[in-house]
Amino acid sequence: MSAPIWAVMPAAGRGTRFGGETPKQYLVAAGKPLIAHALDALLAHPRVAGAMVALAADDALWPGWSERQGKPVLRCVGGGERADSVLAALRALPDGVGDDSLVLVHDAARPNLRRADLDALIVAADSDSDGAILGAPLRDTLKRANDRRILSTEPRQGLWRAFTPQAFRRGALSTALRDAAVAGLVVTDEAAAMEYAGLHPRLVEGREDNLKVTTPADLALAEYLLGKV
Repeated sequence: MSAPIWAVMPAAGRGTRFGGETPKQYLVAAGKPLIAHALDALLAHPRVAGAMVALAADDALWPGWSERQGKPVLRCVGGGERADSVLAALRALPDGVGDDSLVLVHDAARPNLRRADLDALIVAADSDSDGAILGAPLRDTLKRANDRRILSTEPRQGLWRAFTPQAFRRGALSTALRDAAVAGLVVTDEAAAMEYAGLHPRLVEGREDNLKVTTPADLALAEYLLGKV
């Protein structure tokens, strides 16, 4: 039987770009909070054994879940940056999760993950020691601008949008995140830390409706997409 996988979810952020007093992971779409959709999509997979959620120390909105989909949901205190929260969650994983164990890092405000994409990601990460992430090639024309005036058109060949989940070995990711922090790098996703370590994670093309809710318009789109599942 294939080895079990744990999921890690950084959820200590305030979602300041979205606006409002409620952190965006607790906004409701299609009848439940975004973080519930994100957790359920991960925990419904038979390989995923449980989830570790990194929360802000003063989070008063956490519903107190100890399990979802019949699997454990644990929590720890996250940090000021995404990488701090992911590293805290990796450290807090149960003792049975070894350095060679595969972990999935997924955004709490990315509620529309589909099973086929998760299957493809896990297959790729199982066979690649550098890990793998979901993403999609850029399809739009790219413009470089200054003061909202076009300076140039940029080539898009070879450029991808990075999604989550991102899948890596626990030990390798922990080391990469620590080394990036020591170097003063603020990484915006886990793959960036692995790149800094000299690794080349595999890109797995996923559905482009695996959106991260960042604006009110994104929330409306997520509501629509979740209602069609």
